Amino acid sequence: MVRRELPKHQRDLIVERYQSGEGYKIISKALDIPWNTVKTVIIKWRKYGTTETLPRTGRPSKIDEKTRRKLVREVSKRPTATLKELQEFLASTGCVLHVTTISRILHMNGLWGRVARRKPFLTKKNIQARLKFTKTNIKSPKRRHFAKTNGQH
Repeated sequence: MVRRELPKHQRDLIVERYQSGEGYKIISKALDIPWNTVKTVIIKWRKYGTTETLPRTGRPSKIDEKTRRKLVREVSKRPTATLKELQEFLASTGCVLHVTTISRILHMNGLWGRVARRKPFLTKKNIQARLKFTKTNIKSPKRRHFAKTNGQH
């Protein structure tokens, strides 16, 4: 079942016909709208005195569903991407979010424990520097001589 909002002019027309004395069913048949929808529009008009679309309750989401799916797809493709990289990816699409918000969104989608790929501990430059240090500072290994006692080493 597809739900859609009635255009403002149609809601106004429903209220005008109701004020002129027509009933729900007559308005419903004339405008080809379910009688329950007509009833809902009239009840809303009586309660709030307007047919305007009222703001919804609750805090609006910072990210729309399409962008959320795009983020989840990106994380699925690159599970080692850092939150900063994901933040930059979203910024390129025009959505500016804090890293904790991105983390929360990923957690809500069941994506936990993503760890960035570890860098190698030693670069070639560091290996060369360590070898040089070792050669200059460490003396040759001392050999231990065990005294022979009773034929044992």
